[in-house]
Amino acid sequence: MAADRIILNGITVTSCHGVLPQEKTSPQRFIADIVLECDLSRAGHSDDLAHTVSYAEIAQEAEAILRGPTVDLIETLAQRIADTALTRVAVEAVEVTIHKPQAPAGVVFHDGQLGGPAVRIRREQDRQVVIACGANLGDREATLSAAVRALDRTPGIQVVAVSPLVETDPVGGPDQPDYLNAVVIARSRLAPLHLLGELHRIESWHHRIREVRWGARTLDLDLIQVGDPDNGSDLICATNDLTLPHPRAAVRGFVLVPWSQVDPAAALRCGDTARPVLQILGAVDVSGVRSGPPWWPL
Repeated sequence: MAADRIILNGITVTSCHGVLPQEKTSPQRFIADIVLECDLSRAGHSDDLAHTVSYAEIAQEAEAILRGPTVDLIETLAQRIADTALTRVAVEAVEVTIHKPQAPAGVVFHDGQLGGPAVRIRREQDRQVVIACGANLGDREATLSAAVRALDRTPGIQVVAVSPLVETDPVGGPDQPDYLNAVVIARSRLAPLHLLGELHRIESWHHRIREVRWGARTLDLDLIQVGDPDNGSDLICATNDLTLPHPRAAVRGFVLVPWSQVDPAAALRCGDTARPVLQILGAVDVSGVRSGPPWWPL
């Protein structure tokens, strides 16, 4: 897990949060401290904001939550700020502290800015992820099995289920051998950008070379979806490094067929709508997809 931190201390707002009736009408100070856990190594080398988290955006969103509709509990404020921070694809975990220095508690607190009650919570990424695997060079089955085992051994990733293999005709690109494809369902505590880096690392172990688009490859690991659109936990992003959900997943039979086999209830976000994968599959040409050899990768 990431050891780097982005720290935002002392976001201060005057508002009317609280359980007591007088707190609904008498404004008091609320102070938020936020610690974001991220892998900042790439940003440190690239000097590119796209490789880190905009602390200005996080601070402004936290302030908006503190100024927003009144709630009874500072626990609720902390949770909402944490939920917002975890929508960032570079954030692995977040710690949020909400101070309520003027809280009416029937006792005397130190009158400094950070006196009085406070709530501190820590939340981590923990989402279902869908990873498509493919290979059409070398010992395809052995490579895919090794990739699944490598995923399951990666700290922060737990493989939950693996689809049967399907064999597929190549789509696009130069003439090349047929593929073996599968879909892995896992739980991930990694930030999506960190997870993508781990997929690229496993590809590199198997000598994946990114030279010809849609060309033959020893191993291809694509991050299809992070979270579940049925319950609104899926992450959406579009950067030069990562687009979620995968922009071509809805037209790829070699993804949809094994995905529907391993998780018949799966859904994929298409625009603003979560659609069942089986429904999407019904409109996709799968004539080039057929059953592959049996396998037991784990």
